[in-house]
Amino acid sequence: MEGRAVIARATKTVVPRRPRARRSLYLQYLVEPFAYLSPAIVLIGTVILIPLIIGISYSFQSIELLRPFDSGWVGFENYAALWSDRKFWIALENTFFWTFWSVSLQFLLGLGLALLLNTQFFGKRLFQALVFLPWAVPTFLSALTWAWLFNPVIGPLPHWLADLGILSEPYNILGDPELAIWGPIMANIWFGVPFFAITLLAALQSIPGELYEAAEIDGASAWQTFSKITLPFLAPMIAITVMLRTIWIANFADLIFVMTGGGPANSTQILSTYIFTTAFRKLDFGYASTIAVALLLILLIYSLIVLWLRKKLIKI
Repeated sequence: MEGRAVIARATKTVVPRRPRARRSLYLQYLVEPFAYLSPAIVLIGTVILIPLIIGISYSFQSIELLRPFDSGWVGFENYAALWSDRKFWIALENTFFWTFWSVSLQFLLGLGLALLLNTQFFGKRLFQALVFLPWAVPTFLSALTWAWLFNPVIGPLPHWLADLGILSEPYNILGDPELAIWGPIMANIWFGVPFFAITLLAALQSIPGELYEAAEIDGASAWQTFSKITLPFLAPMIAITVMLRTIWIANFADLIFVMTGGGPANSTQILSTYIFTTAFRKLDFGYASTIAVALLLILLIYSLIVLWLRKKLIKI
């Protein structure tokens, strides 16, 4: 009887303390990571979130430096003007065209170079350095170089294209509304191929070699090895690199601005260059912020779709 009384008293005193201990541990594990991350959170909030909120608020205001006394809150007037802005829809169409072809050709060439660099051949180190060289060249210098290459007087490309029969005669391709967009696209492909080559080469080198040995023993062809081993292992990396590169290229105004300035007749005007010209040429920061918010929403929707597809690929 005395033993049972002792056990009863022990359970009465110990059991109520367990939930408190668990609660304190739960709070500790919940709060402690944020305490460690607080400097980074404050930095991100200061550098990214605050300017983002301010920029979005500008889209609901009229902020024109040439008309400083007409500034103020206008609500959705900028968005209504954007919906009926013909230049915006032209720039949006050009943005899709510019981004699609730039990313597609960069990816295909980058994948081919990654597969080549994943093999052993004479002069591989020198070839690898040459492949990665465009990534080290400043964008402004790349744009000037390609603008010179397309110059019909001193540049070689129009003359080469005329000799091949692609052009009837050497002329300024960057001044042709039908072909001008391909000039910055070619420059962008040359500039961005190393990104895909570097990232995909790293992913290729992480694939276990035993899988290729087993495929060779089973008599698998080169295409079967690529489609059944290489491509499934690369799929998650391809999804994330394509997503990142798409976002960068959609916001990449440097090449177009230096090579064509958005012309001729807005044929190379994309949303990022339209934002730049609206803000720093027309000095209309409110409307430029509205275009930027529209681009942000488009890229956000695209990123969510790609991340969802990547999650599905990982499950498969």
